[in-house]
Amino acid sequence: MASIYEIALEAGVSPSTVARALRGTGYCSQENRERILEIAKRMNYIPSHAARSLKSNRTNKVLFCIPDIYNPFYFRMIRGVSDVLEQYDYLPLLCFTKGHVETELKMLRNLQEGYGDGMVFVSFNFSPQNISVVNNCNRPVVLTNNYQSPTGDDKFDCVYIDTFQGIYMACEHFIQEGFTHIGYIGGNVTVQTGRERFDGFLRAMRDYNVNIDQRYLCQGDFSMASGEAAMRHLLAQPALPEALVVANDLMAIGAYRVCLDAGIRVPEDIAIIGMDDSELANCMNLSSVQMCEEEIGGKAAKLLMDRILHGPREKKVVRLQPQLALRASSEKRKIGS
Repeated sequence: MASIYEIALEAGVSPSTVARALRGTGYCSQENRERILEIAKRMNYIPSHAARSLKSNRTNKVLFCIPDIYNPFYFRMIRGVSDVLEQYDYLPLLCFTKGHVETELKMLRNLQEGYGDGMVFVSFNFSPQNISVVNNCNRPVVLTNNYQSPTGDDKFDCVYIDTFQGIYMACEHFIQEGFTHIGYIGGNVTVQTGRERFDGFLRAMRDYNVNIDQRYLCQGDFSMASGEAAMRHLLAQPALPEALVVANDLMAIGAYRVCLDAGIRVPEDIAIIGMDDSELANCMNLSSVQMCEEEIGGKAAKLLMDRILHGPREKKVVRLQPQLALRASSEKRKIGS
């Protein structure tokens, strides 16, 4: 691959003239410009991105950190981020953290060291530890959960879907349909994502004075395998719940599969609502909570680019409202079925 010095030697001009011709800025005669561009094409010249980054102090890249690359929930979010970044000639660099705080902190250090101009940060648990690093980072970050530091002087934006409300709506739907024995499969309640969704379930049950049966409460890790394990636990109880609210589609599909294998009819024997409204849920006719993943990604990327291009400003928080996507899996049990 040729350098600008080799092109200058071939063209009989100075390297600075070549640089101006290739950039399309600064003075360069039309004759020289045309000759230089022809030589550059013939010599297969490719501009050095590293050199341009050093000069502009920008990489034209954004780190996009997600905890689970196997979860289809993130596919549409990736598309939303990518579509916006493309408009600014930016590239997303996908970073897989496995939900580990140590890996999240490593990615934040990479951001501070200049591997990207900003970060869209998805996490199961925004803790004081990683939030402190975000607030002290020298580059902009947008979170996809709602987080407000106790001091109230955060330096990041948030774009989030109200998952508390989403689970509340799913539970409320079952209650209004006449179900009184409702189970729940959720995530780890010691982390933010699991806690918010479980709180939505508890609030709905308490608001409608519906008894909470501890035997029907199961904890998974948002994987299909954990949904299967939770459903096997429920099958071992003296009686099944009439309905089941599940904190994401993968766990709901895992539970659904165990029901099919055991001859348990959905919704006749147990009704199910998941969360994410994924393509898998649609294919299985599984009711779910729509999570606006592509919109989350797009809005997060726009806020991030605003900070990258225009500098610091007051924190912005964007809350998106979930919706129920009701399908056959959550229909009311027929009398006599």
